[in-house]
Amino acid sequence: MKAGKRLKSAVCTTNVVVVRAADVTLSCGGSPVVEEFDGAVAGDLPEGFDGGTQLGKRYVHEASGLEVLCVAAGQGALSVDGELLEIKAAKSLPASD
Repeated sequence: MKAGKRLKSAVCTTNVVVVRAADVTLSCGGSPVVEEFDGAVAGDLPEGFDGGTQLGKRYVHEASGLEVLCVAAGQGALSVDGELLEIKAAKSLPASD
């Protein structure tokens, strides 16, 4: 997995771009993401992996350092080895006086 690579979910409409690469297998909706997918989405998501993705949000896997940007939202949740990815929180700006 390289930074800048666009990946698609095979079970929903989620598309992501890799921002910070890691040597892991990224999944969406419990199924590994793919580079090219022309088929119809399956639509059946296992319980726990149906949390969805949000357009424009960055998702991170703290243990590996993987960071992806969601460029098309979907119904499946992003995960690595069964561990759900979290939305990257924005850094707070320093207080001005």
